[in-house]
Amino acid sequence: MTQQAGKLLIISGLIIAAAGVLIMYSDKIPFLGKLPGDIRIKKDNFEFYFPLATSVVISLIISLIMYLIYKMRGG
Repeated sequence: MTQQAGKLLIISGLIIAAAGVLIMYSDKIPFLGKLPGDIRIKKDNFEFYFPLATSVVISLIISLIMYLIYKMRGG
């Protein structure tokens, strides 16, 4: 039981670290946040941004990675 908890903590930490690196270098990724389905509204003193298409793409990539990990583990 404690071995599984340890593995879960290590994997969670790696995921959080990867998310941190992605956030730190997100301005260097050219397509991130500038896809055609992203909603951006700019007015005089108001700005609204909702990255709809970027969220869908990131979700698909994460789902594919999780699916491949599941298949590699024999699932």
